[in-house]
Amino acid sequence: MLYYLFRFLEQYGIQGAHLWSYISFRAILALITSLVISIWFGEYFIKWLRKRNVSETQRDVSIDPYGQQKKGVPTMGGVIILVAILVPCLLFGRLRNIYMIILLVTTVWLGAIGFIDDYIKMKITKDGLRPVYKLAGQCLLGLFVGVTLWLSPDAVIHENVSMKKQGTEIVVHKSKPVKSTITTIPFVKDNNLDYKWFVSFCGEHKEAAGWAVFVLMTIIVVTAVSNGSNLNDGMDGMCSGNAAIIGVALGILAYVSSNMSFASYFDIMYVPGSQELVIFLCAFIGALIGFLWYNAYPAQIFMGDTGSLAIGGIIAVTAIIIHKELLIPVLCFIFFMESVSVLLQVQVAKYGNKRGKKLRLFKRAPIHDTFRILPGQLAPDVKVLLNWPRGCWLESKITTRFWITTVLLAALAIITLKIR
Repeated sequence: MLYYLFRFLEQYGIQGAHLWSYISFRAILALITSLVISIWFGEYFIKWLRKRNVSETQRDVSIDPYGQQKKGVPTMGGVIILVAILVPCLLFGRLRNIYMIILLVTTVWLGAIGFIDDYIKMKITKDGLRPVYKLAGQCLLGLFVGVTLWLSPDAVIHENVSMKKQGTEIVVHKSKPVKSTITTIPFVKDNNLDYKWFVSFCGEHKEAAGWAVFVLMTIIVVTAVSNGSNLNDGMDGMCSGNAAIIGVALGILAYVSSNMSFASYFDIMYVPGSQELVIFLCAFIGALIGFLWYNAYPAQIFMGDTGSLAIGGIIAVTAIIIHKELLIPVLCFIFFMESVSVLLQVQVAKYGNKRGKKLRLFKRAPIHDTFRILPGQLAPDVKVLLNWPRGCWLESKITTRFWITTVLLAALAIITLKIR
């Protein structure tokens, strides 16, 4: 809103109004505002939750050896993150930008699903919203994002092409913006993949079939990353710290994609209008860092599904918009491993049950739980295939080491711009 106000005032020569045309200026304002809101609003929100006894129920000590200490800690802290994201974006963002609209819808939609889940856990049943309903909500969002990017005339790219000039190979962008199902393959020199390639047998219907593949890919990515983020939210500061690091990497990739000169230099497609993603991601990063003020060990509040589902959705949708969704396994490796560890643990347990054995791949799943199991907590008749580590790490150490891993992977994701 303020963007449009000051651009209007600029017409009348108001001093300083021109600053609002600069992405860097609005991005820094969004970062600072979201950080301040999350810290300021967080304090009052925690007090409000405590008065109404909106708190974490006692955890299973067999899974979390520190669960007794977390009894009575307020939950649904994702509300703090959502407010701290939405307010700066509404103030400093271009609200007619299609990408800003998509991310705002993503935040509200998945935040609402998570809020309902948290509310049911507290008031009705500890199991929360049935998984099929959460999955349906995630798939609907993926469908909305994919179809919107398909049909919106504003969601276009300028394709990058290589050409030789005076014996030197340079990259230029086609002057005409186009609707495209092209995405980027990391670590590959000619790194563009068109989803239409998978359906080239469709003949004259290849264009529509390619977009159908793109929509399906969008649904898969949104659902997978959102669930991975949700599983990662199991320790103080774990999910919010990892997501903030990922947000920084995505912000760099979004800025490069929104600048034609940088896009040409790095030989990637130019996505006009994606500079507004930088505004959103700065608000996202500030909100998460501010939330860590209260969520770092020992946590004063938990984000709950209200925050974790929205965080994963925001990361997934941003990657899709800038055509970097194939970087997700690298950038969100921690989220990916959390999901894979659960799937593998379930399959190994089923295999053991068929043979009358209590068989496990890890001591616990998701994977972060396997690092905090105390000696003797596992039943003596349970056989663990990967019995590592032998001891129990402190929760703060596990969280920090996961952060370090995410920093390394985020750096790797960024340098894929040059490593091919």
